[in-house]
Amino acid sequence: MLKKATIEDITTVAQLAMALWPDNEVVTLADEMKNIIVQPDAVIFLAFSEHEEIGFAQCQIRHDYVEGTATSPVGYLEGVYVKDAYRQKGVARELIATCEQWAKTQGCKEFASDCELHNEESLAMHIRLGFIEANRIICFTKTLI
Repeated sequence: MLKKATIEDITTVAQLAMALWPDNEVVTLADEMKNIIVQPDAVIFLAFSEHEEIGFAQCQIRHDYVEGTATSPVGYLEGVYVKDAYRQKGVARELIATCEQWAKTQGCKEFASDCELHNEESLAMHIRLGFIEANRIICFTKTLI
């Protein structure tokens, strides 16, 4: 079962997001998720098994250029996470399909995502779900003195 997350779900979403983005603080993620939930061009969906929250997907509409796309706006999968015990059971597929459908209702003709170069599991999931690799990049930073 899936449902669109609401403000009441912030704690749950933040805890699931910690598993996906562990270098953050749960309080920081809760604040970020709260800001996302109230935006009209963003959405978070929660997946449940019985009464247990088992995953989430966060997507939004991007109006800036999205690598490999030809239209604007573009629906963008910002993150998807499913607990280990529920993987390979179609939960991520259902979450992403729901995000894609939501993006269509927002007027999008394309849907995009990304993953880190080293994240082979995410790359494989994206390919299985019909995404086509658009590009690979390495980003650099430099401190200006």
